[in-house]
Amino acid sequence: MNKLLSIVVPVYNTQDYLSRCLDSLCVPEHLEQIEVLVVIDGSPDQSITIANRYRERYPETFIVINKENGGHGDAVNTGLMHATGLYFKVVDSDDWVDEKSLKRILDTLHELVEKKKMVDMLVSNYVYEKVGVKHKRVIHYQNVIPENRVVTWKDMGRFRIGQYILMHSVIYRTDMLKLIQLKLPKHTFYVDNIYVYYPLPHVRKIFYLDVDFYRYFIGRDDQSVNEKVMIKRLDQQIRVNKLMADYYDLSDKNVVPNKKLRKYMYNYLEIITCISSMMAILSKEEANIAKRDELWQYIETTAPGMYKKLRYGLFGRVMTVHHPIGKKFATLCYKIAQKLF
Repeated sequence: MNKLLSIVVPVYNTQDYLSRCLDSLCVPEHLEQIEVLVVIDGSPDQSITIANRYRERYPETFIVINKENGGHGDAVNTGLMHATGLYFKVVDSDDWVDEKSLKRILDTLHELVEKKKMVDMLVSNYVYEKVGVKHKRVIHYQNVIPENRVVTWKDMGRFRIGQYILMHSVIYRTDMLKLIQLKLPKHTFYVDNIYVYYPLPHVRKIFYLDVDFYRYFIGRDDQSVNEKVMIKRLDQQIRVNKLMADYYDLSDKNVVPNKKLRKYMYNYLEIITCISSMMAILSKEEANIAKRDELWQYIETTAPGMYKKLRYGLFGRVMTVHHPIGKKFATLCYKIAQKLF
């Protein structure tokens, strides 16, 4: 009998956080319902030793896969290839989950399966566990997705600015991911954006559970979302951005017929493109400004209709400036948005 939920934990150099992550997945009364695939992505530290302790203690639940380094996306690919659960979740090894929320999610998935109401995507809340911040910000979807029932994109409300379905908040049906042949690029950061973006047009049935499930640990200097780190990895951010632009021409209504989904995907692609552009501006390097301009040209060539909407919207006008005053204004807008969102 298949497990209910496959949880993939990509691991690279996180020995100081891994036990906290894996401990949060050890809910005794539900261990038989989950499989935890700990993918050691060529990590040179003691992570594999830590992971093997859990495999030895819970051999029916924990599976340790040791592979050569291929990056976060390749670790997710490996996990998906080996996953046998009906549903699929990625939990980064420096993050963790809430035990009570995990119980609720497993109970909900079990009930949906028993009633033959399987969904393609289950959404829950995530919490910013930011270093040094006492008040933890919760990203919820109470204003967008009707709770505790199976819905479609037609039932969705309006997403606020800064409110997106991220890897932290989503659980996908495993067979759907395999059917659409989801494959993330190797040796590339920021592929979590592809992970949540690419499957969306294939999602038909959705369920929202209003629980604060995923705890997103953020604020370390070496983290991939640190501003200085993002600037150094601008090429990888742009690579992900281009792939997202390649997948769907959102100006063609036949590609994504549902209006609400199409608008949400436009907004998501817009914010990713703005981040790419903003990192180039913040770098203050002409070589990076050239990369920003090349990105916008690429989108124009790939999908002229989509480019027109992105480029001549408010964000597009701000993020494509060349004059020094315009760049300062763009930076100011970015700093304000950071404070607000």
